[in-house]
Amino acid sequence: MEVGHIRQRRLSDNIVEQLETMILEGALQPGERLPAERALAEQFGVSRPSLREAVQKLVAKGLLISRQGGGNYVSETLGSSFSDPLLGLLEGRPEAQRDLLEFRHTLEADCAYYAAMRATELDREHLQTAYDKLQACYAADSKANRTEEGAADARFHLAIAEASHNIVLLHTIRGLFDLLKRNVVTNIGGMYALREESRRMLVTQHGALFEAIMHGRADEARRLASEHISYVQEVLDQSQQESVRLARSQRRERSPKH
Repeated sequence: MEVGHIRQRRLSDNIVEQLETMILEGALQPGERLPAERALAEQFGVSRPSLREAVQKLVAKGLLISRQGGGNYVSETLGSSFSDPLLGLLEGRPEAQRDLLEFRHTLEADCAYYAAMRATELDREHLQTAYDKLQACYAADSKANRTEEGAADARFHLAIAEASHNIVLLHTIRGLFDLLKRNVVTNIGGMYALREESRRMLVTQHGALFEAIMHGRADEARRLASEHISYVQEVLDQSQQESVRLARSQRRERSPKH
């Protein structure tokens, strides 16, 4: 039997694999600058030439961007499912807002379930921080505007996705983050204008979801996440129906018969 030579793996390939794993798991995020070459080489316990070779390979793959004199960055386009022009187009379409809520209904219920099952102590610390920032927006003396509240709301849901330890769910949510943030801001405005109790309901729902995840109650977390999105859908459907009725009344008012 003829035995072939075993090809020794290059050190730079091992570094590439480690950096790819960090990007995939979210430890390195789109747009984030990598540590300085010397610090990163020390962190990996490798030579700077080997690290430089690994970076060049990742640049060739489109995962990193190397800026002359400015360091190395994770590509900002990673996971960007929607471009800025498309975001603006979707933002103004009620049917697109509804479709996004339907999509969130399935996605975030699973994120909450797996987060409750798999969250590490560090994940719970990050989730606590995101939740505290959201609660600060809800406080009676808060000066946060709708945009800030919407961003805090979206970051809370992103922290849940991170705690799910499902990299496909995480990158789907992260890729939709800007759209999610805009969707939440739009929803908040419509809900607060329509129902006085909607702010209190959101506070209660987020609190219950947070507690279920923090205490590892996976089935309850999935149910609460689903109920939260269902409530938002219900209120916004009511808002849309009232808009349709108002438009109909206005058309009658402008009719020649009046």
